Amino acid sequence: MPHVRVPAAALLLALLAGCASTGSAPTSVLPGDAAHPARASGWVETRLYFGLGPADDTSRGVNEQAWRQFLDAEVTPRFPEGLSVLDVYGQWQGKGQGTPERLRSKMLVIDYPDSPSNRDKIEAIRAAWKQRTGDQSVMRVTQPAEVSF
Repeated sequence: MPHVRVPAAALLLALLAGCASTGSAPTSVLPGDAAHPARASGWVETRLYFGLGPADDTSRGVNEQAWRQFLDAEVTPRFPEGLSVLDVYGQWQGKGQGTPERLRSKMLVIDYPDSPSNRDKIEAIRAAWKQRTGDQSVMRVTQPAEVSF
């Protein structure tokens, strides 16, 4: 029988294949948590836009500490399962203004089961901000969301 030379790379691949796990692959979803289902239907995503104050004057308007107090008092108790906050720059032209204001802003993103109760919570957050700051509006964008955790 002739002597056969096996390239080193082929030998290494054969050895590594023998070490491969035969267990099941990890799942991509969070199992067993009712607040964060593996698959959900009837959910929506709402983005709320909060103006904090003039973009070019951070001494005016709402500071980071006051924003976090609002988040802790008004938002988190209504949606403790999770949310996201992004710092954004925005422009807003309110009633009676000749030009838009440039604003430091926060965008709050909340995904939740669509229900009258949850929609009421969103409206309560908007109303609380307007009452606290005197702002004319908190823009809301809500759309269907395909969600899994």
